[in-house]
Order: sequence, then C-alpha cells, then structure tokens
Amino acid sequence: MEEHGFTVVEKGVNNLVEVKNRYQVPTSLYSCHTAVVDGYIVEGHVPAAEVSRLLTEKPDVVGIGVPGMPAGSPGMETPGVAPEPYDVFTFDEMGETAVYATYP
Repeated sequence: MEEHGFTVVEKGVNNLVEVKNRYQVPTSLYSCHTAVVDGYIVEGHVPAAEVSRLLTEKPDVVGIGVPGMPAGSPGMETPGVAPEPYDVFTFDEMGETAVYATYP
C-alpha cells in the first residue's frame, strides 16, 4: 500500500475477531488484515486501485474486502503460481455484500 501512496500504520492486536466485529466485517469476508482508511474498513488483500476507487466514489458502505488470501492478490503473488480469480466486495452495516470488482 505504501508504494501506492498510502500511509500505513501497523497496530498489533491479540484478538483479530474482536477488531473485525468492532468494524462490522462480515465473517464471509474475514481475512488476515483489517484497516481503516478515511473512515472506511478495508479487509484483506484488496488492490490499491480499489481502495483509491472507494475513496474517490465514496459509496454508502462500511467498507470493502477480499475474503481469504487468494493467490495473485496483492501480497500473495508467488512466482510460478497462477493467480486465482477473486472478487472485491463491498459490505454495509447489515452485513450485506456486493461485488465491487473482479480480478484478474
């Protein structure tokens, strides 16, 4: 994210589920990273382009997320391993999700 112009501040926590619950991340979107970006929640290996799009469009959602750790998603690239198709989802305060973008 830093190489795309975002300032990153890491905060280690002991209970990730507590953090995800506090920020209303649906369990179907759980991943290994949870971030707050300009009031939006970003869960998992979301491409920087989609975070920028979120901040530009400012949709009425709690945040966006990529569930799990799909091969080929940012931070999960591995030489010789084909990228998996994956979706970036929006989520709202009721836990409803919708596809925001599809990769690759």
